[in-house]
Amino acid sequence: MSHQHNPIQGASWMLIAGLAFALVNSLAQYVSINFGIPSTTVALIQYAIALVAIFPWLRTLGLRRALRTQHFGMHCLRVFLAVIGIQLWLWALAYPVPIWQGIALLMTSPLFATIGSGIFLKEKVGTARWVATLTGFLGAMLILEPWADGFNWASLLPVGAAFFWASYSLMVKKMSAYDPPATMVVYLLILITPFNIFLAVPDFTMPDTGFSWLLLFGAGLMTALAQWAIAKAYAVADASFVQPFDHAKLPLNVLAGWLVFGWVPPGRLWLGAAIIIASVAFITQWENKKAAGQQAAKA
Repeated sequence: MSHQHNPIQGASWMLIAGLAFALVNSLAQYVSINFGIPSTTVALIQYAIALVAIFPWLRTLGLRRALRTQHFGMHCLRVFLAVIGIQLWLWALAYPVPIWQGIALLMTSPLFATIGSGIFLKEKVGTARWVATLTGFLGAMLILEPWADGFNWASLLPVGAAFFWASYSLMVKKMSAYDPPATMVVYLLILITPFNIFLAVPDFTMPDTGFSWLLLFGAGLMTALAQWAIAKAYAVADASFVQPFDHAKLPLNVLAGWLVFGWVPPGRLWLGAAIIIASVAFITQWENKKAAGQQAAKA
């Protein structure tokens, strides 16, 4: 179904989502570091609160209709991949990996998706896209500096999260042939809590202060707002226009990390991030041209 393209609204909703995610990351990291709450517990409480907060919106999607699917097992696998990505990300924040480093490395996710689309979806990935993907990973190496004496293996946790989220994206791409976006969203938000309960049980730690509960409640509300804002952005504007605004999450998270923890990123972050963003932008543009060409061929 076509929608009216409203660029200002689309950009605004995407920037709101980026700001909400920056707040979520800082709140989750603060709770893990200062209150000693395991990342699995943080994920469980954060996403349970987000589910309750977003439930009225889920109902507007037509819950009963959205739950109809012939691919329940694939939805379970898809959400499991997303949950592993979430757990690795929150583990990185709890370690703590500085937010500036973590977010920049998360941006490698579309690069993993390009590799996966060639291997698993059997899509034709041309030389130009392979070169762009390799260049993007070189940008990630600049940020990681695995050759430096101060390198810590925990720095690879955001890369692991990026890999699992790319796998999740590939499954969404594959399953979109069978189920509508509303079904994807509803199953993600409903199934995420049971998976989080399973992972949190072994070392579940009940927050014991009102302040820690307040921070977790805020993280849950911001998570719901971010998901809703992304959906709104794609609903009111073209995806090809909206997508680049997702890169605003890097400076927003760097700012949040500086305000909350006093972390100042080194110069190599911006060089590495610029290389990753340029690679992802090239691949996205390539995908859009290919899609436009296919549409023209069908017309």
